[in-house]
Amino acid sequence: MFGKLKDKLKSWIGKVSQEKEDETVRKTSKTKLNDKEVSTKKEKTDNKKKSKKESNKKDRVKDNKKDKTKIKPIEEHEFVEPEKKVFDESERKVGTQILKDIEKEIEKDIEKEEKKSFFKSVFSGKKMISSEDFKEYSEDLEMILLENNVALEIAEKIIYDLKEKIVGKDLEKKEIATIITKSLKEILLEVLVKPFDLIKEIEEKSSPYIILFCGVNGAGKTTTIAKFGKLLQTKKISAVFAAGDTFRAASIEQLKKHGEKLGINVINHEYGSDPAAVGYDAIQYAKKNKIKAVLIDTAGRMHTAKNLLREMEKIKRVCSPDRVIFLGEAITGNDSVEQVKAFDETIGLDGIILSKADIDEKGGTALSVGYITKKPILFLGTGQNYEDLEIFDKEKFIKKLGLD
Repeated sequence: MFGKLKDKLKSWIGKVSQEKEDETVRKTSKTKLNDKEVSTKKEKTDNKKKSKKESNKKDRVKDNKKDKTKIKPIEEHEFVEPEKKVFDESERKVGTQILKDIEKEIEKDIEKEEKKSFFKSVFSGKKMISSEDFKEYSEDLEMILLENNVALEIAEKIIYDLKEKIVGKDLEKKEIATIITKSLKEILLEVLVKPFDLIKEIEEKSSPYIILFCGVNGAGKTTTIAKFGKLLQTKKISAVFAAGDTFRAASIEQLKKHGEKLGINVINHEYGSDPAAVGYDAIQYAKKNKIKAVLIDTAGRMHTAKNLLREMEKIKRVCSPDRVIFLGEAITGNDSVEQVKAFDETIGLDGIILSKADIDEKGGTALSVGYITKKPILFLGTGQNYEDLEIFDKEKFIKKLGLD
């Protein structure tokens, strides 16, 4: 997602730095111009003085020529060496102390100049990002976030938090891009809710652990349940499927086919029967056969169909699941946010699985769904095979976005 942002960031930093350098050049040029004017004035004054001096010299030469006959030869005198002053001990000590004091003052002046030079070199590479500088950058950032399926609410939060981290702070010019990238990464890590360990919870519960899967039509719910069943097998955890989708044609056959391939039993009733009853029977089967996990499939429900969503309440009430997990698509963008909100308000959700993450090049859905619902993303569907269910890792996800 942020590859395009990095290019924008480079151009923005270059532009801001250039503006600062141009301003410095203008100030320097102005100073040089003033110095030049002062120098020119001084030169004119010196020239006038020089001309006047030469004129006076010429006049003196003329006078000397006129009075040359009047000048008498200089008499020779014997050179007498001046009398040497003899200092006593006290006078010598006073003189020595005066010299030492002068030396200390000189050293202090040198130290001040060196210190001044040092701080000048330290802060010459510093740059303060102003609100005006950030405004231009934030407009590009917001547009990139929105283009990558990030909801407006979270885009505004990211920009606000980033502004708090960098505006008004002294930053090394060469490190601005690194600091902004690091700040963005920190913000996104805070935005994404830390997932709970679903596998560990199943392992630790003595009675069957019940998971109710829900979601909209066509999101790949049945296939994802099969993938999760395969994941449990790799952890040596037994499971049973409950074919609670008794409305969609061929849904039961689809789940049975997955069960046969994986060697997982499927509990089902006739089409049109009560899905809550199917879930209840699956739980009783698990208790009788000491199976650790019950995975209940349900019919897809459009998030706008409130009456159909309320049917999910009955299934939840009868089956009393340990976790209710929403299955959505990573490529649906802001639609997924509205879907998750509707299901959460009706039956209450505990976590989210996003399918088709392997073809999602944007990543905004995960950010939006996680932040707005305050629910953790547990897994990502990354392909068509049973093994293609990946435990969600915040660090890995952000690295994929280009913020490593």
